[in-house]
Amino acid sequence: MRKGSCCMFTSGVVGALLLISGIALIVSGLFQTLIHNKLKGEISLTEGSKVFATWKNPPPPVYMQFFFFNVTNPNEFLKGEAKAHLTEMGPYTYRQYRPKRNVSFLHNGTKVAAYTPKTFVFLPEKSVGDPNVDMVTTVNIPAVAVINRVKGAGFWVSSGISMYMGSIGTTMFMTHSVQELLWGFKDPLLTRLKTIKPETDEYFGLMLNKNGSDDGEFVYHTGEHNYLDFGRIYTWKGEKMLSFWKTNQSNMINGTDGSAFHPFLSKEERLDVFTADLCRSIHMRFEKEVEVKGIPAYRFTPPRAVLASGKNNPENEGFCLTKKCLDDGVLDVSVCRKGATMGVPVRAMKRAQINIHLERVTGFPLTRNLNNTIFPIVFLNESVLIDDASAARIQKLLLVTDVKRFDFAEAFRCSPPSAKKDTSYAPVSAKVDDQDEKNGTYVGMTPVDKS
Repeated sequence: MRKGSCCMFTSGVVGALLLISGIALIVSGLFQTLIHNKLKGEISLTEGSKVFATWKNPPPPVYMQFFFFNVTNPNEFLKGEAKAHLTEMGPYTYRQYRPKRNVSFLHNGTKVAAYTPKTFVFLPEKSVGDPNVDMVTTVNIPAVAVINRVKGAGFWVSSGISMYMGSIGTTMFMTHSVQELLWGFKDPLLTRLKTIKPETDEYFGLMLNKNGSDDGEFVYHTGEHNYLDFGRIYTWKGEKMLSFWKTNQSNMINGTDGSAFHPFLSKEERLDVFTADLCRSIHMRFEKEVEVKGIPAYRFTPPRAVLASGKNNPENEGFCLTKKCLDDGVLDVSVCRKGATMGVPVRAMKRAQINIHLERVTGFPLTRNLNNTIFPIVFLNESVLIDDASAARIQKLLLVTDVKRFDFAEAFRCSPPSAKKDTSYAPVSAKVDDQDEKNGTYVGMTPVDKS
């Protein structure tokens, strides 16, 4: 009877424990669902939401670094006597400020419109030299642009322009300060063209008129009704589609602008991003798990196919506007650059290289030794790292949303009559630092350094 009583007592305890564990699981799951639903409601681009203020004026500093390729043997290269010898000069680092302006709500608050002007401030402490002093020899981009503009106009027209270029000392290479190459200088060839075509801008610079300018009006989904729409672009410059490229697929405006992604990203998702700098949309896939300032995160990067040539990826055929398409990794953006070839992200890097296409053009003796060369001009590294205050807020958020599951195990047994021990039980919980447990919330990231 004592043994039977013990087992009856044990059965009762086991039943109670199973009931408690079931309630715990239900409550923890319900609590996490409530937390997630609350976050979905608060992570929206609406007045008073937790993220709206930081979306309008992002606190993490954004840096733009420029690395120039200085040509040390331009004459030998033009004569066809040697390959171009290049030395890298950089970085010349600028901090970007990009607060949203003219923010207005549309369509009953389901959309929000805004402009994002970008202001650049030079940071000497993060740079190798003085942009006003350091000189760079590089391809004469205005001259190449003029040559390409008259290409096909006939031998006599080309020869006439070629002779004029020679009379004012225009060559295929130019030497200017970093400041001039970035922010603009008055070019004598463009000044002459302006007398013929008044719409011609006589100034040239890789970042000409970019300081304080914006990429046009974006209209975003607020995500108020569906958190998956958070930050997704609705229109750019009043259009839902681009008109630069040959196919509807290439002209699609997909995803966000890269500054934000919807919460609760999964590894299986494809992150679409539209970048005005490239005049196109790209996408990213999960690469690996990383940690940034104590925040567990997913790293997303563009697959190689994204910038593959049309011959290697048929989906990109629409980006090829000439009979001879460029190779993998190179995109001709002259179509939208006036004819001259140019979650909450916790860490992001956008890297690109500006090159110019050099080729032999009939009527221009300066080009006779050029053979379809993609010549490098400057390498850009745009990066942002979440600030400490924002990182601390996200860490607290992760602690709230990471509701641990408690496992109850039987830690008692029925003792024989002769044993002089009390029957007992104890709950056993999972360790807080258990490496097998993963946080349920991760923060979306745009392409980052492979380190």
